Amino acid sequence: MVAQDTAVVERTRTARSTAPAPRTPRGRRPGPAPWLLLAPALVVLGGLLAYPIYQLGLISLFHYTQAQVSGGEPTTFEGLGNYAELFGDDRFWQVLRDTVLFAAACVACTLAVGCALAVLLTRVRAVPRLALMLAALGAWATPAVTGSTVWLLLFDADFGPVNRVLGLGDHAWTYGRLSAFFLVLLEVVWCSFPFVMVTVYAGIRAVPSEVLEAAALDGASQWRIWRSVLAPMLRPILVVVTIQSVIWDFKVFTQIYVMTNGGGIAGQNLVLNVYAYQQAFASSQYSLGAAIGVVMLLILLAVTLVYLRLLRRQGEEL
Repeated sequence: MVAQDTAVVERTRTARSTAPAPRTPRGRRPGPAPWLLLAPALVVLGGLLAYPIYQLGLISLFHYTQAQVSGGEPTTFEGLGNYAELFGDDRFWQVLRDTVLFAAACVACTLAVGCALAVLLTRVRAVPRLALMLAALGAWATPAVTGSTVWLLLFDADFGPVNRVLGLGDHAWTYGRLSAFFLVLLEVVWCSFPFVMVTVYAGIRAVPSEVLEAAALDGASQWRIWRSVLAPMLRPILVVVTIQSVIWDFKVFTQIYVMTNGGGIAGQNLVLNVYAYQQAFASSQYSLGAAIGVVMLLILLAVTLVYLRLLRRQGEEL
């Protein structure tokens, strides 16, 4: 069995190495035409993103509360004082840790479900495939507020069908810290896996059938074909869906806010987005909320830079 799996890997490497590499002209600099074509989009993005980011950073450097919003007191420059207060707060580090762990769990589950269903789509007939695609796209198109409300009804302690089927009685899922996070995770995965499924399925369909047939003839199992043949060939696609899932799940707000009623009992289910909302609007500490937003922006920017670096390493043309 080990020899057969080794033969599968060697066949795949030979097929990939003999494939013609794309030719890219070197020593030729692009003219101004690409920038002229991108100019309208850059102007729109500059107005929609650059100015709000500038205002966010500016507010984070001042003492900005409800009194300043109402014009009753002048704003005072704090410099990095808001960030020092934020980083010195143990609650912030706890929320940051919970956010990272929750986002990592959501990304892992989303990728697992999406990839498994993408492989399943290649194994079923046309009618079941169409039904699964329509059901998945329906979940993807459902607004976050609507989906969160439906999941709350499904897991309701008094009228929800899930407790009746599982025999849990009047168990309240949103009262416990871990059970509430688990419930939100299910909803996030439910509305996120269709993107991964459709993207990976399109990538699998683009893989030459001869490679898969050779692996099957050599006796490789389905798991071995995925791990040694499909996964290496789909690596650029998997990197894209992973990074996008990280960005989406790290800044989850609606599901947590709706399903845990603003962060759970005593704030036990807070994530950074909800924590920033509470600081800015519930406590009227707009400067602290802006500081949290800047920290989130820097974290996601670092993730994006890692994504671009991985694409460059894989020879993608940016």
